Amino acid sequence: MYHLGDVIRYPRAATIIAAVCAIVFCVFGVIGNIVTIVALFRCPKLKTHATTAFVISLCVSDLLFCSFNLPLTASRYIYEKWVLGETLCKLFPVLFYGNVAVSLLNMVAITLNRYVLISLYDYYATLYSKFSICLQLLCTWVIAFLTMVPPLTELWGKLGLDPSTFSCTILEKDGNSPKKAIFLFGFAFPCLVIIIAYSCIYWTVRNSKIRLRSHEPLPKRTSKKERDDNRLTSLMALIFFCFLLCFLPLMLVNVFDDKVSYPELHVFSSILAWASSVINPFIYAATNKQYRSAYKKLFRLVRSSSGGPDSFHSNSLRSKQNKVNSVIL
Repeated sequence: MYHLGDVIRYPRAATIIAAVCAIVFCVFGVIGNIVTIVALFRCPKLKTHATTAFVISLCVSDLLFCSFNLPLTASRYIYEKWVLGETLCKLFPVLFYGNVAVSLLNMVAITLNRYVLISLYDYYATLYSKFSICLQLLCTWVIAFLTMVPPLTELWGKLGLDPSTFSCTILEKDGNSPKKAIFLFGFAFPCLVIIIAYSCIYWTVRNSKIRLRSHEPLPKRTSKKERDDNRLTSLMALIFFCFLLCFLPLMLVNVFDDKVSYPELHVFSSILAWASSVINPFIYAATNKQYRSAYKKLFRLVRSSSGGPDSFHSNSLRSKQNKVNSVIL
């Protein structure tokens, strides 16, 4: 790294690696999130879970990031400058920071859903009706993007190009920037809520196991259903942990090294943050039987529908044989 006047020069190797990662993440992120959305929509069992609505919302947010932000980011690192005009330069940080906030608020909603299901089960049906879920999803998206209104309207800071890093981001206006406030209320506070909620879930599950061992009466839920819910809760906690692991370095670097004294660290933390929009489908498939089953059903459907005439012929024969068997019986 070296400085040339006010312009910070990144090592060319770092920008090439960043561009390649952005393109690869774009391809895998778009495919993975679309497959997840379709698989969950087509799975009747998972569609009955309120959690699924928030997971789909999270996938939509990741899909938007992969299909919009990552291609623009790849262009930025390839050319080592912003070549896409002022309008996209202002839209880029709105969608970047807005999507981070949407992802976190979806995780807050998922965590609260898990907490109510496990700790306040008697209120679950009331709090998670179809209308309530739709209202929560609407609030999640609206509140997330409202955080970007002050810099977008230049009431507090502004959006634009930082020539020293060729990045479109939140800039100071009249010596003031909302970046630290957005970090505090759009990132740190939701993370704190999630950590507290999962701590409460942990203690509830722990006390439930203690009561089970001492033969005290348990809440009105079957043991199999409870195990399934606990597995899904563990999966959502893992999703949050991975998100935190991916995004926390970038947030800290942007807030505490806003002069970009360590450009390589900015590039590495950015690549790590992009990965958060790609890894969730792989985590779903690797760690949860219900999600894995939804993927398998979708892939079987795609394979059978693309099997051509032979597949169609075999399906017809199978159908006719079933009809014959039903008549005989």
